[in-house]
Amino acid sequence: MFQSFEVTSTPEFGKARLAALRDRFAGHGIDAFLVPRADEYQGEYVPACSERLAWLTGFTGSAGMALVLPEQAIVFVDGRYTTQVAAQVDRDVFTPGDLVGEPPHTWLSTRAPKGLRLGIDPWLHSPAEVRRLEKALKARDGHVVLLTDNPLDAIWEDRPAPPRGAVTIQSEALAGVLSSDKIARIAADLSENGQAAVLITDPSSVAWIFNIRGDDVPHTPHPLARAIVFADGKAEIFLDDAKTNREVRAYLAQMAEQRDPEQFGERVTSLARGGAVIVLDPSLTPHAIYALIERRGGTIVEADDPAKLPRAIKNTVELRGSAEAHLQDGAAMVEYLYWLSEQPAGSVTEIGATTALEAARTRVGERMQNPLRDISFDTIAGAGADGAIIHYRVTQETDRPLKAGELFLLDSGGQYVNGTTDITRTVAIGDVPDEQKRFFTLVLKGMIGITLARFPKGTRGCDLDPLARIALWKAGGDYGHGTGHGVGSYLSVHEGPQRIARLATQALLPGMILSNEPGYYRPGAFGIRIENLIHVTDLAPIEGGDTEMMGFETLTFVPIDRSLILTDLLTREELRWLDDYHQATREKLMPLLTEDGPRQWLEQATQAFSRD
Repeated sequence: MFQSFEVTSTPEFGKARLAALRDRFAGHGIDAFLVPRADEYQGEYVPACSERLAWLTGFTGSAGMALVLPEQAIVFVDGRYTTQVAAQVDRDVFTPGDLVGEPPHTWLSTRAPKGLRLGIDPWLHSPAEVRRLEKALKARDGHVVLLTDNPLDAIWEDRPAPPRGAVTIQSEALAGVLSSDKIARIAADLSENGQAAVLITDPSSVAWIFNIRGDDVPHTPHPLARAIVFADGKAEIFLDDAKTNREVRAYLAQMAEQRDPEQFGERVTSLARGGAVIVLDPSLTPHAIYALIERRGGTIVEADDPAKLPRAIKNTVELRGSAEAHLQDGAAMVEYLYWLSEQPAGSVTEIGATTALEAARTRVGERMQNPLRDISFDTIAGAGADGAIIHYRVTQETDRPLKAGELFLLDSGGQYVNGTTDITRTVAIGDVPDEQKRFFTLVLKGMIGITLARFPKGTRGCDLDPLARIALWKAGGDYGHGTGHGVGSYLSVHEGPQRIARLATQALLPGMILSNEPGYYRPGAFGIRIENLIHVTDLAPIEGGDTEMMGFETLTFVPIDRSLILTDLLTREELRWLDDYHQATREKLMPLLTEDGPRQWLEQATQAFSRD
């Protein structure tokens, strides 16, 4: 199993750990301390040794931050986790806060005690974050204290050891472009701009540039590593030698010098002392590195990570690999949904449903000789009211049966060497109330709206986001998360800069892969989400029009539960899309199924509504 169902939240320790942390404030000359979810690599998914926020508070979500003051402690989370944080932290000592509407720097700008000395670990915050904090505290006559030692680490006695996951090579047949060519392009841009070097501090960018993958963090196959690319075409990768075998070391030696991660600061110092012009991404680089360059006299140029946009724009090889991975994943989902349909209501629990899905992905992967390497995130398997918890993670304590008359929300994905998948299907266990069918259909209308969108060059994710919400808005509903996130190529299931969301300002470009996942959640009752992955297509003319438009091509092919669709709520265009989608799903997946049961189930699940 790639997923554990152990209870990892420990709110019962929150009070004692909070007291121990506060006891260290005086020794560090601070009044408060900020504990982010991010690690030294600014990642969303972090190794066990960097789960500081969870260890202190009990909150296990993938985004958040705790502000610890002398008499108050606030855990800031976004809309995905409002229900989860309330259940996981000790409310006697922690207060939930709004990470989006009133993040820590905004809270501090109006509520911080006068003269507050806020301690931070500069390895866990970007320069952009530090600037926001400094500006906020200046308004309250306070200031940020950059600590050399993390006071939380000092009290974390059983802290796990750093990971040493094995590194593998992502061949050109899977990556589409040689690592040497990627490095050469970055170097050429540096040379053209008169810059000496660029710091690559995002592990996913390191993995993409060097065509390697790793096993240091849960479900995201990148190694925790940094790199420097120089204008003369040379490169250095800071990667623990214990993670690489002879083959990998020989491969990397063709493009770069492999150095110990502890030497990164030393190499940056050497560059800065020489007065080099150094490029870095202020949203991804630890403030500690930024400050080091400034102290040593280097010249900093702030710019986007040079791999961020090229990594998001998939080449033809990556798109083909993703399409193949999704068909394989679709076959596994069909075998799983057939199995689920055969189980009596109440006989399967959320954990049982999750393990059965992983088994289906493993079985199909072995049959198609493309093994499941990992899941792409912990499966969200929420029955009934648990489906309303947007990022629900079932544990042995919360596990419950899938009962008759309830909705079951299943959000999952797989990591294959040729692609990363992410799919959500909400299915009925028996017959469910018409109100739930109504909201399911409204969510479906939003998903179809994004799928059918055509848009001109320069369109941003925020421009398209209302298309997914308008049917819900008209019915007085909405959802507290973005409509879509970027997805990597056998990398992170959450990849930027592309998104479809209210605040998504990156222009959508051909080759970008995104999720399309509107939802609706009624706390204590039910949750609905329908998700396909899509990719942006090239500009093309529209008959009768005068402006070329981009659009989306669907990657995910798995039936949508017909029993939950109220066709009277769909337009003729929406119904036509649904019938065409189901026909394509049947044609693409039927050859991949080997047993009669799943084949018969797929035939029935993809019947055209026009025949009804």
